[in-house]
Amino acid sequence: MIRNATLPDGSRHDLEVKDGRIVAFLPPSSGEPALFVMPPLVDGHIHLDKTLLGLPWVPNRAGDTVASRIEAERGVRAERTLPESETGANLVRQVMASGTLHMRCHVDIDNQLGLRNLHEVLKIRERFAGLVTIEIVAFPQSGIARSPGTAELLDAAIGQGADLLGGLDPVGIDGDLDGHLDTIFTIAAKRGVGLDIHLHDGGEGGIAQIRAIAERAKANGLGGKVAVSHAFALGSVPLDLAARTADFLAETGVAIMSHGPGASPMPPVKMLRAHGVRVFAGSDNIRDAWSPFGNGDMLERAMLIGYRANFRHDDDLAIAFDMVTAAAADVLGLAEYCLRVGGPADYVAVEAGSLAEAVATRPRRKLVVKAGRVIARDGALVS
Repeated sequence: MIRNATLPDGSRHDLEVKDGRIVAFLPPSSGEPALFVMPPLVDGHIHLDKTLLGLPWVPNRAGDTVASRIEAERGVRAERTLPESETGANLVRQVMASGTLHMRCHVDIDNQLGLRNLHEVLKIRERFAGLVTIEIVAFPQSGIARSPGTAELLDAAIGQGADLLGGLDPVGIDGDLDGHLDTIFTIAAKRGVGLDIHLHDGGEGGIAQIRAIAERAKANGLGGKVAVSHAFALGSVPLDLAARTADFLAETGVAIMSHGPGASPMPPVKMLRAHGVRVFAGSDNIRDAWSPFGNGDMLERAMLIGYRANFRHDDDLAIAFDMVTAAAADVLGLAEYCLRVGGPADYVAVEAGSLAEAVATRPRRKLVVKAGRVIARDGALVS
């Protein structure tokens, strides 16, 4: 039993749990301190294979462009003293303690790495099976045209355990919009999987790439199975152009992921949602060669998104919360994601009186519960 729980819809109940399921919502107990109880947090965009958690501090050496950061990362790879399966596992333990039990992980694949990083992340997925769900995107971090043989590796990655295909700046990195998109959409159609494509390119050129992705999603019958991550272009063009693009994204079922970037333009979240676009959130880079920042706390990420979007009212903070819970769960296709009678007893409890207070204050996670079992308490995993 968890007593006097305030749920995200504002209602209060005692939650009765039996055999790993929620069996009843009962009237709230009087005299008990109020807890805000939410479903598990969802990280819609994480890089488990990139993190350097557990290694001595590595100074950031990357330049200001995506291409320079790709090259800087190559140097850091050579200096690793722990495999990606260990540093990535460190990150999984950290995000579990903060209440994240579902994630979409982009895994680097290129003609130097081959499928090595995929195999390392598959070890992590097996290690934490039953506790955390990890959806894997085969991600061509070095491009496709720029990295000969990567197309074949992407295809092989799906056969060896990856769940989706990724892509990266078809124009900005590969310089070949049609070639890049034709390659990944052909493999996706062959393998029957969805796509999640990194797009950093801004301005009208970035908008043209977003529209091209949406057109291919529509032509290939992949509505609801394609996402564009970052999509900085939507925040760097006039609002009327962004709104017209939003209408096409909604029509074609293409979702948008934002991590609340610190310096780059952020997609206009409220406008996109008003036009029917599914918008979800991820943490992106965490203590790696791309960024020294990040901790994987998706409640903190909701706050950062709200801060960047100038969300001040409770209804606005609810949008940021939705991006790290239900909206992300919908994009990931999580079948049993909600707090309901008969549903799994997976939930996170914090000391807050409301959803808005939880987002604004990001309190330490008092409890993280999986299938009725406490797996973290007061911000630390239970051994």
